[in-house]
Amino acid sequence: MGITGSAGRLLGSGRASDVYEIDEAWVLRRDREGYADGLAEAALMERLRAHGYPVPRVRLADSTRSELVMERLYGPTMVEAFVAGRIDACESGDILARLLRQLHALPGRVVHLDLHPENVMLTPDGPYVIDWANAEEGDPGLDWGMSAMILAQVAMADEQFAAPVRTMLTTLLADPSDLTADGLTEARRRRAANPTMTAREVEVLGEAEELVRSFMG
Repeated sequence: MGITGSAGRLLGSGRASDVYEIDEAWVLRRDREGYADGLAEAALMERLRAHGYPVPRVRLADSTRSELVMERLYGPTMVEAFVAGRIDACESGDILARLLRQLHALPGRVVHLDLHPENVMLTPDGPYVIDWANAEEGDPGLDWGMSAMILAQVAMADEQFAAPVRTMLTTLLADPSDLTADGLTEARRRRAANPTMTAREVEVLGEAEELVRSFMG
């Protein structure tokens, strides 16, 4: 079963997976809920990396459907950097927009569908995008819609971060983007069907959609 026996201490946990230390160069991400396909995700990440997109290296031979072995990145997530005062809301939104544009310029019409500040790590070599479990081939408008909806939900559901996240969302959508009405509608539908969301996150979906639409003119 991959290199399960070699996994070391727990480095972090997300809504559906845990990340364990292997050594100074590699980590193991283990899917807890059965949502991910580590092999498909690893193959996509290698393809993106070959085109110069900032994703971690992977070890396909040691990965399985439930376990993904990938390069260990050093640096905070964008959320951690923001909380620590190392990056502001405007810069965060600008980085997200740049990463979306860079991804959509690659061949193959790949969309991440979960690109938000917790899935961007700020390393000494620049920002890297992680967690490609939801990625597929599709419409860039949907990808913009998903990122915008995720931020808008935080703005509506988390009073502590409401103001800076609104600023982040404003910056994300400040330049002409590929966000479309159809993409936003589909993004809301997919968010509503996401089993990892909290009751509060589901509750604010309508307000979040209205907030995003207010940027569309």
